[in-house]
Amino acid sequence: MQRPDHAFILAAGKGTRLRPYTDTMPKPMVAVDGQALIDHALDHLAGAGVRHVTINTHYMADKLENHLSQRLAPPTLMFSREETLLDTGGGIKKALSTMGDRPFFAVSGDGFWTDSSEDTALSRLCRAWDEETMDILLLLQPLSRMVLTRGVGDYDLTPDGRAIRSLDKKGAYMWTSIRLCRPGIFNDTPDDAFSFLELMDRAQSQGRLYGLVHDADWHHISTPEDLDRVAESLAAPRPRDTGT
Repeated sequence: MQRPDHAFILAAGKGTRLRPYTDTMPKPMVAVDGQALIDHALDHLAGAGVRHVTINTHYMADKLENHLSQRLAPPTLMFSREETLLDTGGGIKKALSTMGDRPFFAVSGDGFWTDSSEDTALSRLCRAWDEETMDILLLLQPLSRMVLTRGVGDYDLTPDGRAIRSLDKKGAYMWTSIRLCRPGIFNDTPDDAFSFLELMDRAQSQGRLYGLVHDADWHHISTPEDLDRVAESLAAPRPRDTGT
């Protein structure tokens, strides 16, 4: 597929479980490995060729918008401020006109992931995308690789790559909140708050929800303890390649 040049970052939530860090800043500004979470996400998007990013804001919106005003890449950052929180689906729909008419990335502003040495997650999503069969393509993290933070078994995968939600949360994969999706999935949806999960369930019922297994690390940072464990792991000395 033609690489998406638009993306949406969900950054409006209050992050109450990460207090006391979020008493003074929005969760996407909390630092991991010396940089705000949302800056890590924007670096990934810029590296994937995304040029236009829309970010929804609500909690401490001025602080987050001022922080991001210093960035040079991606070249265009737009803000969609929500006076009332619109949830994960309504927030994107409010700003859908800024996404263009082609598939776009949507990611969480508080997510933290790494890429393998061979390729990036966003590039792999682009290569896996099939316009004829997919409405939404999810990046999924195997629970077996979630060591530092708690994993939840959101999904299983069929042999042909379709994602099936595990209602009892005993699936093999956790959804990373990183996705590639068509703008048309928002047709016939409410104009107020609703969850993106409703769109995923609808795509699944139509056989058009697919998943791609991430081949590196993704961390679900919800609590101060999660943050501490991830920070300690990143600060630990890496073994050096001796060439032998």
